[in-house]
Amino acid sequence: MFPIGDDNPTLRTPLMTYFLLATTFAAWVFIQGAGFDPRLLAASVCNLGLVPGELSGMAPLGTGVPIGAGLACVIDHDPINLATPVLSMFLHGSWGHILGNALFFWVFGNNVEDVMGRFRFLAFYLLCGIAAGLAHVLVDPASPVPTVGASGAISGVMGAYLLLFPAVRVRMLFIFVIFWKTFRVAAWLVLLWWFALQVWSGLPQLISPNPEIAGGVAVWAHAGGFVAGALLIRFFADPRLVARHRAVLAAARVRSD
Repeated sequence: MFPIGDDNPTLRTPLMTYFLLATTFAAWVFIQGAGFDPRLLAASVCNLGLVPGELSGMAPLGTGVPIGAGLACVIDHDPINLATPVLSMFLHGSWGHILGNALFFWVFGNNVEDVMGRFRFLAFYLLCGIAAGLAHVLVDPASPVPTVGASGAISGVMGAYLLLFPAVRVRMLFIFVIFWKTFRVAAWLVLLWWFALQVWSGLPQLISPNPEIAGGVAVWAHAGGFVAGALLIRFFADPRLVARHRAVLAAARVRSD
């Protein structure tokens, strides 16, 4: 079951949401070869992905991690490592990875941008992604495993959405084999359930840090980004835009009734 839309109109075209989506897909195609070249994909993840042990200095130099058939990612001290908390959020590991993230961002991002303005939204997105990366590093600072994906930043957008529009109905698609059905569910229920699932999935990793325990998913980056978004929204939301957006939302509800 996953979100495919919401009953939440916008005041203006979400150009920054479009820009971030376009930049992410451009990176996937032009830097990562759209996943069609395994060596190029592995090199992009290894060289530009966030590696906790490289940022903390706790992973021994030269440590190798298998990243594909006959390929290994080796710990180094390259200066670009300092930029990986930002670079990694524009990279992905597969088509399923990028399309899943894009869907969540499409559903929740435009309305959050609507109450911030475009450039404040960009700063918010990047800060949430950095916070998510730091949360991942804190959980397992010596890990030599590279991490990529926009999900930490998008989790921050979801945390903001929870506080801004908790009662908005989100359209959820449920698929079982060949059957499918859509439901409308309150945003607070969807988002709190998603957050609880991340925390629950990550609890074993706190006991024995190991990315394989979480199925290779950086769930604490998701949780960290979500909390960061919920905390930062008060500093980034423009009260005038919030009021205007809620007025439009209320008018839309009246028309639908």
